[in-house]
Amino acid sequence: MARSLDGLLLAPVADQAPGQVGTRTRFTYHEKDGEIWAEYTGGDVVRGHLVGTREGDRLDFRYVQLKQDGTTSSGHCVSTVVELPDGRVRLEETWEWESQQGSGTSVVEQVTAHEH
Repeated sequence: MARSLDGLLLAPVADQAPGQVGTRTRFTYHEKDGEIWAEYTGGDVVRGHLVGTREGDRLDFRYVQLKQDGTTSSGHCVSTVVELPDGRVRLEETWEWESQQGSGTSVVEQVTAHEH
């Protein structure tokens, strides 16, 4: 099993559709006893939260976010935790909106201190 996500800062490696999470978004993850949660902000996202569970290298969580235009949205995501050769963590994500149409995949990777 890859290491704990607690305290890690992650960022998307590519921009999603307009008005969604993108490369300027930063996720701060927390993990304890099989629970995971995170806050995220940046780009079009003013404030976002996710909460869920981890079993082995599989995360299962729901997310809610507030965008710059004042709208909110929510969805469900399942992610696989991958440890990269350089020791950083990658999450390979499959997500779908629940408050609107749309689904897809994305990748977020750990941001090291000098990349903030």
